[in-house]
Amino acid sequence: QVQLVESGGGLVQAGGSLRLSCAASGSIFSISVMAWYRQAPGKQRELVASIASGGATNYADTVKGRFTISRVNAKNTVVLQMNSLKPEDTAVYYCNSNRRTNYGSLLYNYWGQGTQVTVSS
Repeated sequence: QVQLVESGGGLVQAGGSLRLSCAASGSIFSISVMAWYRQAPGKQRELVASIASGGATNYADTVKGRFTISRVNAKNTVVLQMNSLKPEDTAVYYCNSNRRTNYGSLLYNYWGQGTQVTVSS
């Protein structure tokens, strides 16, 4: 079992920055894809950014150039640095840990409890 604990959410004005951290328990962190998702009220959960075990990253078009995802395998931690925040970035942000087989089937998929990010205009 993997536990993911997010921290770093809060209230910030438009144009400001926040740094989200996710601490993972267990021994599978280094081989997992780590990701951040978000869910705004009335909307579906969406992928914000992901980082593979080897460090390859992927970003939603809406956050490219503003957000940066990174991981420190030795500390079982993944970080999302969010700059130039906009009111539309307001959402609950969830940390995710997953891994798939070579054929795309999920081996595991864990979620954190989420942390609220609110960007005021």
